[in-house]
Amino acid sequence: MKVSKKNIPVTMEGPGTIMRAKDNFGGMTVGFNELPKGTDFTPLLKGLENDSCHCPHWGYILSGKLLVKYTDGTEEILTDDDVYFLPKGHTAIVQEDIKMIEFSPSKELSEVMAHVGKKMAELGG
Repeated sequence: MKVSKKNIPVTMEGPGTIMRAKDNFGGMTVGFNELPKGTDFTPLLKGLENDSCHCPHWGYILSGKLLVKYTDGTEEILTDDDVYFLPKGHTAIVQEDIKMIEFSPSKELSEVMAHVGKKMAELGG
């Protein structure tokens, strides 16, 4: 099974932002995301358990820099050519414009994205 990036639907687009996602790709959602510096997921996760993302993610940073903050108080920077795993209990802030490929369990990701969509509507975004 394969899919070309150009055949993955755009789920969100805005200034400096293109998010593509194909769900149920072997039980996972594959995403190709481009996000601008300053993108902060923290306000969009408020109201979830520990105000954090409960969906694990596996991915690869093509370019850019991402600050990941975990609910246990630890932080780490993901940057060019890093392969990563983010367990449940995290938020993130884009430190430099980023391009990344990510795989997430479809069920958990859809729960988080439904919450994020509601938060964006509340915040006027």
